Amino acid sequence: MEYLIIIIFLIIILIILKRLFGYNKKEIEKIAKNKELDEIAKKYPDNLEMCKEYLKMLKNEEVVVEEDKKATSSLYIAISNKIVIADVKDSFTRIQTIAHECLHSIQNRNILLFNFVYSNIYIIYFIVISLLAILKILPYKMMFLSILIIGGLVYYFVRSYLENDAMIKARFLSKEYMEKKNISSQQEIDDVIDSFDKLNNIGIKSVNYVLLLSLIIEFIIFCVICMIK
Repeated sequence: MEYLIIIIFLIIILIILKRLFGYNKKEIEKIAKNKELDEIAKKYPDNLEMCKEYLKMLKNEEVVVEEDKKATSSLYIAISNKIVIADVKDSFTRIQTIAHECLHSIQNRNILLFNFVYSNIYIIYFIVISLLAILKILPYKMMFLSILIIGGLVYYFVRSYLENDAMIKARFLSKEYMEKKNISSQQEIDDVIDSFDKLNNIGIKSVNYVLLLSLIIEFIIFCVICMIK
């Protein structure tokens, strides 16, 4: 019975969070699709060169940069100090996306490594206790659920700090880069940055919501397993 109460409570929290954060994937996609701005972005260097130029501006040129046309999203891998760029050449958002990943590379390395190690430990912990619960050999299930929730919140706060920091600063780095390249007119730059502001206004809240959503779903899954078993 207690697990059912927790599940209902978690679902209510999800509903409240969705309303508070105003998560709207379609709105984000709508803003990101702009042919005029895409044409402006085509004037700029390819993804690899752009990334290297960002890193030079940030005085962090030792980062390994790769482009993966099969990847669906770009990312910075702290453990290997590598940036993997997805195939985003046809969208104006690549200017800010690449800036975002480059900014990750200059964040506090201890926090980055902690996030990498801790997130993997957390995932393994969730899988292990779920399997043990399914096999009916997990004692004190409520205690393990409490640890899962506390561990999830730690994961959220660290990850959200890193993502929010990079997302906020990417807008300013993108503007500085575009002005430095002197390829576009000031009006074109302002139009691109204005769209970035609109994206970030929704995107930052959405990223935080999605992070919390994934955690709460894990909590609910574990509770369901405990109820059944």
